This record gives sequence, C-alpha cells and structure tokens, in this order.
Amino acid sequence: MVNLLDRWMGRLHGRPVAQWGVVLVLSLAFLAVLEMFRLPAALLLAPMIAGILFSAAGGTVKVPNFFYAGAQGVVGTMIARSLPLSNLTEAARDWPVFLGGVGSTVVTAALLGWLLTRWRVLPGTTAIWGSSPGAASTMTVMAEAFGADVRLVAFMQYLRVMCVAIAASIIASVVMSGAGHPLPPVTWFPVIKPAALAAALAIAVGGAFLGKVAHVPAGALLVPLVTTIVLTWTGVVTIQLPPWLLAISYALFGWSIGLKFTRETFLYAARATPRLFAATVTLIAICGGFGMMLSWAAGVDPLTAYLATSPGGADSVAIIAASSKVDVPFVMTMQMTRFLVVLATGPALARFMAGRAAT
Repeated sequence: MVNLLDRWMGRLHGRPVAQWGVVLVLSLAFLAVLEMFRLPAALLLAPMIAGILFSAAGGTVKVPNFFYAGAQGVVGTMIARSLPLSNLTEAARDWPVFLGGVGSTVVTAALLGWLLTRWRVLPGTTAIWGSSPGAASTMTVMAEAFGADVRLVAFMQYLRVMCVAIAASIIASVVMSGAGHPLPPVTWFPVIKPAALAAALAIAVGGAFLGKVAHVPAGALLVPLVTTIVLTWTGVVTIQLPPWLLAISYALFGWSIGLKFTRETFLYAARATPRLFAATVTLIAICGGFGMMLSWAAGVDPLTAYLATSPGGADSVAIIAASSKVDVPFVMTMQMTRFLVVLATGPALARFMAGRAAT
C-alpha cells in the first residue's frame, strides 16, 4: 500500500486539500476494516494507521497544533468524566486488593520496558514509556513532553491496545460462549444540552490553551483533565461530550501521531515489531496470571479478574466488560486506579528505569 501511495505523491505534491482527501479516504477504509473485527479503539487506530502509511509514502500535511491541542483537551475531559468519585472510595475501602492488582501490572510493565531499553530495541526512554500499562493517549503525550520519540511510543502503546482488545474480546467470547448481551447502538447525534456542551468545550479548549501557555508537561491534556475532575466532583458544572465530538477528537489525535512518522521511522518500527509483539504478548500473559491470582484472593469470577488486570486500554476494556456478565464496577475501578497511578508515577519511573538501563 505504501508503494501505491508513493506513486500518488508526485501528483499530490503541493496540494494539501487533495492530500487530506486521501488521508480521509484511507482512514474510513481502515475504520471499516477494524469495525468488522469490532475493535473498540477503531476510531483512533484507523486515522493513526492511515496517517502512518500516508506520511511514510511521502505525504506532507500535518494537523495544526491548535487542533491537536484541542483534541488533547477533549480526550482529557473525556477521561476525567469516566472517573466518578465512587470508584476511588471503593478502591480506598479495598486498598490491599487494588494495590496488589495495580502494583503487579505496573512493575511487570516497567521491567519489560527496562529490558527492551537495555537490549536497545528502541532508542532512549521510548520503550519504557511505550510499556506503560494503560493510559495510552496520556502516556504518548507525556512521553513527547519528556523527550521520548512520540511516534515509536505511540506505535508501541497502540500495538498493545490492539493486542489487548483482541485477546480480551476472544477470551470474553470463549468464556461467555455467546451468553453476553449485545451492546446498544451508539446515538451519534443525541439531543444537545447547550450549557453542558459549552462547558465541556470551554474546559477542553481553554484548559489546553492554558496548559500550553504555562508550559505544563502534557498540559493540553492534563489541565483539562484535572479541571474537569475538580469542577464535576464538586458539582459546579455538568458536561456533555457527544459521540460525534469524541470521534472528531480521536481522528485528530490519531492523525497527529500518524502524520509525524517518516519513512525512516516507519521502517524502524517495522523491524522492531516482532520483538515488540513478543513483549506485548508476554505482558498480557503475565497480567492474565495476576488476574487468576486476584480471582482467588478477592473471590471474584476469573473473567472479571482478567479484565481488571488487562494492561490497557481502559476504554477498550470498558466496552468489552459492558458486553459480558462481569462485575463492571470492579473492573473499571481497577483500570481507573491503575490509570491514576501510571499518570502520577510515569515521568519519574521512566527517568529512573532509563537511568538503570544506562548503567
């Protein structure tokens, strides 16, 4: 496909509108394929794959920084909206269970990242950031802020997202043997509550701008995230994020990452894929073992424990859990607790592990 795109690049050179048309068509084509396999992260993965192939073939268009920052702000607001206060109180009440489940996954992922860095599979701290178990979009943004190669971090993170989504979907299907209930169709254009939508956009765009101006690492995502948590938990505002807005933000996010790839980066990632895939499968298998231990220790059913300890992404696991007969609050509390731990410890842990790998 890259060679086919390559032949078109000569005709499209200097024609940004035509190039964006090709990127859009490619994105829709990949989206159709991924939706056939019911991959939960398809709305983000399809634009990213399209952007990678198009850029590797010589495309020159990029997502303007303003739109990229706005997309980060919407994603940050969306993540915060999925963190109800009740989840954290449940985690505090059963803290030994959550500490064991979260800690085992984070430590295992850090050790795998350290080994990949030690073996020089990827340059610098890229493998350590890429191994972070969950919060894929957040880790990608934060990795860029701390000097890692965001393209390779994104490649590694979303390779894991795809593998986890596929593995979890297959396991849930086998365990449930078709007993799960189908997901309700998405209402792409719900009734809009103007005040709630305006509040969400103000927090997302205003917070992203403030984060950039204040030079906060990954501020375009983190400032809206923290602001949304504070304002919604205290009941100051109610926000609405319609599916069409999230779809646009996912597409902008995916294009922003994918279109940063060069031909050299694409070839480098392709050569590293077998080792990255092996590391990802190893992480999923080890976390599955932790899930079985959690099932025994906490008295939850094996599928609930497996989904709770799956190493990201939380959105994919949430959709799979909702279509299966599992303890959804337990699964999402574990996933969200790990997300917060990774978010809080990611930069320091990456620097520490990178220092250990260099010695």
